[in-house]
Amino acid sequence: MERLREKLHISEGIWRVLELVAYGLIALLSAYLIITYVGQRTVVDGESMYPILKHNDNIIVEKLSYRFGDIKRYDVIVFNYHDPVNPDKESYYIKRVIGLPGETIVIREGLIYLIDENGKEVFLNEDYGYYADALPMESYLAAVPIEIPEGQYFVLGDNRNRSYDSRQIGLIKEEDILGKAWLRFYPLNSFGFIDHQ
Repeated sequence: MERLREKLHISEGIWRVLELVAYGLIALLSAYLIITYVGQRTVVDGESMYPILKHNDNIIVEKLSYRFGDIKRYDVIVFNYHDPVNPDKESYYIKRVIGLPGETIVIREGLIYLIDENGKEVFLNEDYGYYADALPMESYLAAVPIEIPEGQYFVLGDNRNRSYDSRQIGLIKEEDILGKAWLRFYPLNSFGFIDHQ
């Protein structure tokens, strides 16, 4: 580098300033690439994913998995919610994937069923649901069977009676999924990976 400086006839002081600027630009570019393509920090707002995630938990959303692999049932995802009342507002929700593309799902008397190709309801025996006051989960839109097209997902909050999810807002498009909730790093006494399976 010293030879290059001498060849360009740049004083040592100016060369040091140029080096600092170059290192700063590299750091900014690296941060941008990491946040855009690898992972980013987000803060949980609300209790819809209780008990695995609580209000004000700080988590890392990992973005690489879905570039190279499929979204799986029970993955905890963060997605961009497009509010029809306020379309300019950007909101991110965190929920658990329950229904996959190509499936048909229905909720009856607080229980989740997948409907097979013969029209038979098959009970989805998942144990992530938390039911405040021991009340059964409301069905809302899922009181009637919902066919999930390619590229879309049915999601629920783990705190079923305190969650605004696919039962109210409909299916989630794959293109709106930011990534997988990966690691809770704050509060420190709850540090750890987020349960997906």
